[in-house]
Amino acid sequence: MSPLAIGDRAPDLEGVGTVEGSRALFFYKVTCPTCQLAAPKMAAFEGIAPGRTIGVGQDPLPALERFAQTYGLGIGTVEDAPPYAASVAYDIVSVPTLYLVEEGTVIDVVGAWDREGFNRVAATLARSSGVDPIEISSPLDGLPAFQPG
Repeated sequence: MSPLAIGDRAPDLEGVGTVEGSRALFFYKVTCPTCQLAAPKMAAFEGIAPGRTIGVGQDPLPALERFAQTYGLGIGTVEDAPPYAASVAYDIVSVPTLYLVEEGTVIDVVGAWDREGFNRVAATLARSSGVDPIEISSPLDGLPAFQPG
């Protein structure tokens, strides 16, 4: 099994609703150190395109809420409870995984923490929202360029 690829049709997610244009989906688990590292950067996505980024957490809602407060997630989140229907539908292999979906089609996928990939998704999301692209991470923020999930 491998994650959905660019050009694949994105499955609909219960509780997420539909948004015209682009939407970012951040799949994560609260105990994942790489998800904890990436979480504060996800808040920048909300600043770029309010309401267009959603977290899909593989934990109970109270744990997801604690995670959001502790790590500054800053985006709306839905619970992907066992048997993890959303994660299965998106063929999630590891977390974090970030998808960018436009008009129902996957246009970008980033597995793990990958500064270049997260910046690329943020720039694309900004352009589709009519906002000047920003870099959400740089070598100056002290994060690694890449960290596996």
